[in-house]
Amino acid sequence: MISPPKASRSSSAADLLAQLPTHPVPMRERAALPMSRHEMEQRGWEEIDVVFVTGDAYIDHPSFAMAILGRVLEAGGFRVGIVSQPDWETVDDWQRFGRPRLFYAISAGNMDSMINHYTANKKVRNDDAYSPGGRIGLRPDRATLAYCQRARQAYKGVPVIAGGVEASLRRLAHYDYWSDKVRRSILLDSKADFVVFGMGEDIILDIAQRLDAGEPVQSLRDMRGVAYAAGASESTPDDAITLPSYEEVVADKTAFAEATRIIHNETNPYNARRLIQFHDRRAVVCNPPRLPINQIAMDKIYGLPYTRRPHPSYEEPIPASEMIKDSVTIMRGCFGGCTFCSITAHQGRIIQSRSHDSIINEIEQMRDDPDFKGIVSDIGGPTANMYQMKCSRPEVEAMCRRQSCVHPKICKLLGTDHGPLVELMKDARKVDGVKKVMVASGIRMDLARRSPEYMRELTRHHVGGLLKVAPEHTDAGVLNLMRKPSGDDFEKFTEVFNEESSKAGKKQYIVPYFIASHPGSDLNAMIDLAVMLKRTGYRPDQVQDFIPAPLDVATAMYYTGLDPFTKKPVHVAKHLRDRKLQRALMQFFKPENYFEVRKALVQAKRTDLIGKGCDSLIPATPPPEALERRRNDANKRFRGEYVHTVPATSNKKGKKKQSRHRPGPGYRPDTKKGAV
Repeated sequence: MISPPKASRSSSAADLLAQLPTHPVPMRERAALPMSRHEMEQRGWEEIDVVFVTGDAYIDHPSFAMAILGRVLEAGGFRVGIVSQPDWETVDDWQRFGRPRLFYAISAGNMDSMINHYTANKKVRNDDAYSPGGRIGLRPDRATLAYCQRARQAYKGVPVIAGGVEASLRRLAHYDYWSDKVRRSILLDSKADFVVFGMGEDIILDIAQRLDAGEPVQSLRDMRGVAYAAGASESTPDDAITLPSYEEVVADKTAFAEATRIIHNETNPYNARRLIQFHDRRAVVCNPPRLPINQIAMDKIYGLPYTRRPHPSYEEPIPASEMIKDSVTIMRGCFGGCTFCSITAHQGRIIQSRSHDSIINEIEQMRDDPDFKGIVSDIGGPTANMYQMKCSRPEVEAMCRRQSCVHPKICKLLGTDHGPLVELMKDARKVDGVKKVMVASGIRMDLARRSPEYMRELTRHHVGGLLKVAPEHTDAGVLNLMRKPSGDDFEKFTEVFNEESSKAGKKQYIVPYFIASHPGSDLNAMIDLAVMLKRTGYRPDQVQDFIPAPLDVATAMYYTGLDPFTKKPVHVAKHLRDRKLQRALMQFFKPENYFEVRKALVQAKRTDLIGKGCDSLIPATPPPEALERRRNDANKRFRGEYVHTVPATSNKKGKKKQSRHRPGPGYRPDTKKGAV
């Protein structure tokens, strides 16, 4: 019988984080973790304890998991090597440092690899922000599977631990949008020893220390924050909730919806129970989440000696690095619980904040970097204004199973004081050498309006002309399914923002983000949104299409057509042609969208919006640009030039790599090639 997860172990790991030694290292003396055997030997190391394999370029900045986890292990006395964007067709890169003494740590990167590769319309993206030069094709589809299998092949017997967003959100049976089917737990396909879900600083240190002490990898099954697969002959815990099996959720969409409801009800680390889901005769066991780390541990993590730069071996700029290099993370977690967002599922609902001094110290270190231009590009996190907010009644929080602290209305027990954040913003911009401190993270509008002082500080000092907000929709039913505030919340926030900007003598504008094709959104709902955009003059340059990410509540709605919590039917726009119409409505003002918008209005019997009326979305006759686009599209279809392909690239040996759109063996390992 497996013992229940011990809070004491999680607590001790968090305490270990708080006890990590911190020796201030001047920026010019900091060195990235090794990416080659030569760099390893330069440090005087004969072997590596933990090898990180990641689908992202290695950027030694605390916005990237491989940097944070590698630095935490380094501070804990372990030797770490980074294998970034390896050639997955051979095991060579997995053998770069020799046999890892403790384990391989596998991650697809900061994003699910399928979302990284494909748009909502399932077309291949033209760039990858996490790769040198923004190039695509440097990681495989379903990268966790490929990387874990190669690790198994490289050195038999070395534990393989998978983590990151992709592995976390696929740890149980899940709907996969790109294959349009329910896939089984990633544990079974990857053959990893464990999936570590959620944030990983304390657990990876715990794993390393226990393996270093000689414990077998199977003994780690008592840890919070891990999921593992038990063999058909192994006993399973009797203190767990049994989810509908893989076979049941494949056969019955109601069973899938029920499994989703149970999973999301067991996410509060203070009361979550262990889950079991059978896949035929094998059981996937998911232990409760890790306990949140404290402020001392957060300060230690973000105070480690990051270079804040890409590894020096890169010759091309990395777009993600350029975007975040001068940003500062002040907190993690989100209690919004939006059904389409994976942040709450991955980072948790409990806000974990850094101390005021820790954040100011980081800004001062940035200031001392010769490359710093005086602009802090963002001071925030998953949201800009949840810093140090928490439940005012810890004893109630320990029992709470509410999915969102702010929906359908803000919980009366939630502390929403913006005072600590306002003080932090004031002190941040007072740091010598800092010209401007921007807020680029999303603003939670319903919280911001509760603090006139925050709105004044924000509009006067921290907006660079444009402020991004995410009302997401205008339809009350859709907003309820999203767990977002009502549409008038956006209107009220806009009024306050404009008023405060005017008082500050500044011309500043709001850039709202909306989602097309979210479950519950039909053509009538999107037409109402388009009319609102017409009346207010908003013309979104970018349109966000709903992408069903694994494990999200909205994904369950998309797949099943049901709200998992009520089992009521939900309208879903599944066909690409329907999604195309909803997308076009949000950019009705673009001449090239004329015919799609007209088709949507005719289909919805809203031809009153065609013509010269005040609310009319399009004129009665198509503009020349619309006719030209239709003609060009017809010519492309006639020539057959409408298939988006990815050209094959070459590996280090000059051999052509497999294109993702060409038949072939793909990433699956050849058991005879390079085996050890």
